[in-house]
Amino acid sequence: MKPDEQAIVDAFHRLYYAGPEGEGRVFHRTVWMGVPCLKCPTDLMAYQEILFETRPALVVETGTHRGGSALFLAQMLDLVGGGEVVSIDVLEIPERPVHPRLKYLTGSSTDPAIVASVFAGRPPAEARLVILDSDHRRSHVAAELALFAPHVPRGAYLIVEDSNVNGHPVWPDFGAGPYEAVEEFLAANADFEADRSREKFLMTFNPRGYLKRVR
Repeated sequence: MKPDEQAIVDAFHRLYYAGPEGEGRVFHRTVWMGVPCLKCPTDLMAYQEILFETRPALVVETGTHRGGSALFLAQMLDLVGGGEVVSIDVLEIPERPVHPRLKYLTGSSTDPAIVASVFAGRPPAEARLVILDSDHRRSHVAAELALFAPHVPRGAYLIVEDSNVNGHPVWPDFGAGPYEAVEEFLAANADFEADRSREKFLMTFNPRGYLKRVR
C-alpha cells in the first residue's frame, strides 16, 4: 500500500476506533445477533474465510466477554458443517448465548492446566483455530502464545487480536501489548508467519496478528 493510501486507512481506523465525537467507540456498539461482539466487521469476514478454508474441528477463543464473537464462530461452524467452539474467560457472566457447538470455560487463558484441559484427548493433528482476545498486555499475550502455539497444527491459524493498540495505529499510550508480543514471538518461532493476506480488507484490529503455522 502506498504511504498516502496507508495514511487514509489509518485516519479512518482511528476515527472508527474512537467513534465520532459524542457517539462512543463503534466496536463497543457492534452486536452479532443481538449480543455485544466488540469486533471489527472486516476481521469477522476474514474469520469466516479462514473457517471455510481450514474447516477446524476445534475453535478456541480466549476472552469471552458477553459471548457475541463465540456465537458468531459457532454459527459459522453450522454453515461449514462441523466443529466446536471453546471460549475461555476468567469471569462467569450470566445470560451468555447458548449454542450446541459452544462451550464456555471459566479460568485464566495463561493457566497451563486450563489450556491442557482444552486439548486433552483430542487428535493433535486435527484442524484448529485459536483466537487470543483476553488481557492485552504484552506479558499476558506472550504467555498465551507460549501455551497455545504448540497446539496449533501446520496450516492452521493462531490469531492475536487487538494488535492495533499502542499506536498501530490507535491508543498510542496503551504501552507494550499484542503487537509487541507478536513481534517477539515471530522472532523466536520460525514455525509461524504473519499472513498479511488476511488484512486485504485494509482495516484490521489485528495487524500482523494472523499467524499461520507453516512448519
